[in-house]
Amino acid sequence: MQLAYRGRTGRKHCLATFALASIAAALCWPLAVQAQGTYPSKPVTLVVPQTAGGLVDNFTRSMASYLGTRMGQPFVVENRTGASQAIGAQYVARAAPDGYTLFVAAQSVMVLNVVASKSVPYDPVRDFQPVSLLFKTPFYLVTNNKLPVHSIQDLIALAKQSPGKLTYASTGRGSGHHFAAEMFKMRTGTNLLHIPYKGSAPAMTDLQGGQVDVMFEGGASTLPLVKAGKIRALGSTGVKRSEAAPDLPAIDEVVPGYDVSIWVGVFAPAGTPRAVVDRINSEVAGYLKLASTHEQGKAVGIEVGGSTPEELGDMLKKQLPEYREVVKQAGIEPE
Repeated sequence: MQLAYRGRTGRKHCLATFALASIAAALCWPLAVQAQGTYPSKPVTLVVPQTAGGLVDNFTRSMASYLGTRMGQPFVVENRTGASQAIGAQYVARAAPDGYTLFVAAQSVMVLNVVASKSVPYDPVRDFQPVSLLFKTPFYLVTNNKLPVHSIQDLIALAKQSPGKLTYASTGRGSGHHFAAEMFKMRTGTNLLHIPYKGSAPAMTDLQGGQVDVMFEGGASTLPLVKAGKIRALGSTGVKRSEAAPDLPAIDEVVPGYDVSIWVGVFAPAGTPRAVVDRINSEVAGYLKLASTHEQGKAVGIEVGGSTPEELGDMLKKQLPEYREVVKQAGIEPE
């Protein structure tokens, strides 16, 4: 799954604003801090397995500017796309574990692709050293305006009255949208019919037109339409209410334990020295704590927040069996 911020002008503005804010903040720090330790002594590559111009890429380029200024060496973003992000993952997994090749990975490549495929050329636990979480972004549970529901409880009740009659759109089998809906079905004991699409745009068009009833989709696509009154939002999929739409309940408030936030984090090849991991984690944390980073993140519907390496690793290890169970319960055949 690719997280994308739609709109050419919006992407350029997002990237430019992130970059200017991060560079300015970095220059305020004493140069003596940048000289600590011997790492890095040459440029560092940040591998992004998604195309340039998307949300993950823009965020990474902004962070790279900050890290380069803080650490005294260029941090270069390299887009290695293809094979459902596996090309980038395999490249980093095989890289030298010296801290000079890092992986900016979304949940899609570290969890969803792994559990929905018969095999991938990397092991998300064995081949990588977690460094830090960067941000999470919830989906929003939205319906067309024709559906006679105005709350999560209404939707659950209607779905139970007419099992298999209500439809939900996704961006394809094994996508985050697909997993969000299947997890909802499992947690609520409902039966919704899956209608896969080749992307968010056609799915959202049919949702607005009433051809499908429900969708779990990102804020960049849904929130403007909700504000314009073209679709109805019932809730967000994070464990708590989203910063972008605090008046909407989290589904967890009605369905305890439901949390399907999509996340993005930094990983290094397994075996990377702990001192290097800790240095990167510390500098990334500085970027994530900037008020400007949070403000710009909120503008594009993401919730910025770091973690320790252990917290990121524990989340990964927890989600792999959880999503394998979703695959099993939903009858999704790995391909």
